[in-house]
Amino acid sequence: MVGFSIVALLLVLFLAVESRPAAGTRMDWLGAFYIVVAVGATLTALNEAATLASAFSVNTLLLVIGLTAVSAGAFVAFWSVEKRGEQPMVQIVHLRLRSTWAPLLTTTLAMTGIFAVVNGIVPAYVQAAAPGFAINPTQMALIILTPYALFGWLVGPLSGRLAPTLGYTKMLRIGLLGSALALAVIGFGGLNSLPLMILGAVLLGILYAGVANIMLNGLGVVLSPPGNPGFLPGMNAGAFNLGAGLSFLVLPSTLAVLSTSEDMHTSYCVVIGVGFVLTLASLGTSFLIPKPVGAEIQS
Repeated sequence: MVGFSIVALLLVLFLAVESRPAAGTRMDWLGAFYIVVAVGATLTALNEAATLASAFSVNTLLLVIGLTAVSAGAFVAFWSVEKRGEQPMVQIVHLRLRSTWAPLLTTTLAMTGIFAVVNGIVPAYVQAAAPGFAINPTQMALIILTPYALFGWLVGPLSGRLAPTLGYTKMLRIGLLGSALALAVIGFGGLNSLPLMILGAVLLGILYAGVANIMLNGLGVVLSPPGNPGFLPGMNAGAFNLGAGLSFLVLPSTLAVLSTSEDMHTSYCVVIGVGFVLTLASLGTSFLIPKPVGAEIQS
């Protein structure tokens, strides 16, 4: 998880450089510094906080609090620099637009609800002797993770081609609704049946990785403000990383807390239910995303 934070931090710095305004202007290095510190401290705090539910430590708690304070202070400094700068990396007026915050909120909620389920909760369950299916890691990767990735890879280009015709936001809602239904299949059937668990993973690969994820990335491009096309894709990459960190904080921590008082089958079911609710919340916020009329074919 520390490696994940470092990679994410480098990605944010790269996107900060790539999202600078048109040629002939100066790079906002001070703003880039503050946003990298803010995002890096947040991701590291989330990684450390995820360990507290299973192994509480005062030192870890203090580290999380300190990193959270650093992140908040860096973000306040970033906001101040961007507000006063002559050539800011991020114009504050853009952050207030619904075309900015609605996609970012949707991305964060969707990642929080789904990412840890398919990359952590489900793999852990199917490998567990009880109440899971006691399969080994190689088998798990072959029947769970591979179909998820493969179907997402196959469907992604198709959904990208359909988006200008059917509509980016409509495709996004189809993907998010389908993802919620896939989580329902996992929660109500997959925990008792390996074939249904595999089916749920396949559906998540098609509808989340292959449709919803592609639409969220595409909306970041088509909704970017004129003159700064890298702005929203860069911010959206940060939302993906934030959602992934939150997902591994919220869902495994919920499982760790419930496992002390509930049977494990019920605990896993509740955790999948939390992911389901968060995914439905992302579906709700998707209705706030404005339609990118200029990027769609009008009938």
